[in-house]
Amino acid sequence: MADANTTGTTRNGGDLGFEADLFKAADKLRGNMEPSDYKHVALGLIFLKHISDSFEAKHAALLAEYPDGAEDPDEYAAENVFWVPPGARWSHLKAQAKQPGIGKLIDDAMVAIEKVNLSLKGVLPKEYGRPALNAVMLGELIDLISKIALGESQDRARDLLGRVYEYFLGQFAGSEGKRGGEFYTPRSVVSVLVEMLEPFPDPARKVLGRVYDPCCGSGGMFVQTERFLTAHGGRIGELAIYGQESNYVTWRLCKMNLAVRGIDADIRWNNEGSFHKDELPDLRADFILANPPFNISDWGGAKLREDPRWRYGAPPAGNANFAWLQHILHHLGPNGTAGVVLANGSMSSSQSGEGEIRRAMVEADVVDCMIALPGQLFYSTQIPACLWFLAKNKRNGGLRERRGETLFIDARKLGHLVDRTRRELTDEDIDRIANAYHAWRGEMDAGTYADVPGFCKAATLPEIAGHGFVLTPGRYVGAAEVEEDETPFVERFAALQQRLDSQFAEGQRLEQAIRENLARVGVQA
Repeated sequence: MADANTTGTTRNGGDLGFEADLFKAADKLRGNMEPSDYKHVALGLIFLKHISDSFEAKHAALLAEYPDGAEDPDEYAAENVFWVPPGARWSHLKAQAKQPGIGKLIDDAMVAIEKVNLSLKGVLPKEYGRPALNAVMLGELIDLISKIALGESQDRARDLLGRVYEYFLGQFAGSEGKRGGEFYTPRSVVSVLVEMLEPFPDPARKVLGRVYDPCCGSGGMFVQTERFLTAHGGRIGELAIYGQESNYVTWRLCKMNLAVRGIDADIRWNNEGSFHKDELPDLRADFILANPPFNISDWGGAKLREDPRWRYGAPPAGNANFAWLQHILHHLGPNGTAGVVLANGSMSSSQSGEGEIRRAMVEADVVDCMIALPGQLFYSTQIPACLWFLAKNKRNGGLRERRGETLFIDARKLGHLVDRTRRELTDEDIDRIANAYHAWRGEMDAGTYADVPGFCKAATLPEIAGHGFVLTPGRYVGAAEVEEDETPFVERFAALQQRLDSQFAEGQRLEQAIRENLARVGVQA
């Protein structure tokens, strides 16, 4: 395994050092097990090592400073450290890793941890003792995970385990394809949302730091939000994190993901979802980040026709896109901003009243910015996607007065292919997008905003109305300026003719080769 200290971390998820080596090694142990099953096996053990390492570090400190408190669970709870009973500690499991009953020992450890840590009740996987799970594989996986953060300080160990957990989540999402997209949003997409919204408490603007995701998946939005906070001088705990998730298995992944990062959050679960059982009806958030399922048709909209959340019009029963947007606006605080990932159709569709809802939102001046994304960013779908940024206060809110304006950014040409099927945005791409938005909003030290043909355009309400309230950025930004070629026409024509002659010659060569091969086949026949 490569030295973790030499591995850089980028916002877009390009960690290709020790995390990648570790995942390859862990994936070899998977054998014929489906990624969707193995995901819980591997992530559960990473989580178990994390909480055990944190406990052991605190336990050692108490033994040195206050021995009477070393076995007092309250001493650990005070520092957001989970109490781990003796039989559940990693050192005990590692010593028993080669025993045939290791699976049952892990299950017993998970049960014991949940029993004394009520916030983890129902969260941890407890299927390690099933006959189909190979005990030798479990032992080798324990040995492999034992190497993570070996000999590191507690803070460094927490960071490394968090990175491994997050990296594994992304890799499992890629392995599962469409199903993977249900619990994981690619980090480069989340980075755009986070860098645009800049989730940081700002009392001067009456922004207190409440963060919300109504369909939070495995919690990647929250992890990157906290990463932004700490990178800009804040401390974990300054933001109040709220979320809701309707898939129980995914909710469990989220709870573990946040716990590995030391993030305290109020994450609710029910199988009815945010539309039909809003767990946080009174929440008004400062920052909302969401990647709802695209174009969901079976959301039960017919039962909610008179819902007070539909301020701009009742969403069609056959598509939840505008239900998500209005649910998010309902939960947005007076000076809050939201970033939402949706299918491109949401920007232009006029079916079932969607065009009228979009028009009402634009006229109410709650659409702050629209971004067209490049294709192939998502594991789960090839449907082109866009980002909606919503704001309730464009009058000022501590920023530039921008009533009657919406910023359009066309980012479809950005990004690069990381494999045959998937694209990522680079840090430079993310900065370019976010900087345009910050400059347009008039943020301090963001520079002066200017329209860039082919990339960004600040459009007025009359301009948007002139386009029938269609919000596709390509309609507004125009074509990119083409640099004038100062080469004389005669020289350019001669070069083109030479290239054409070369292509004709190559075509004749290929034609002759094909004829010879056909003749050879005919002789053999």
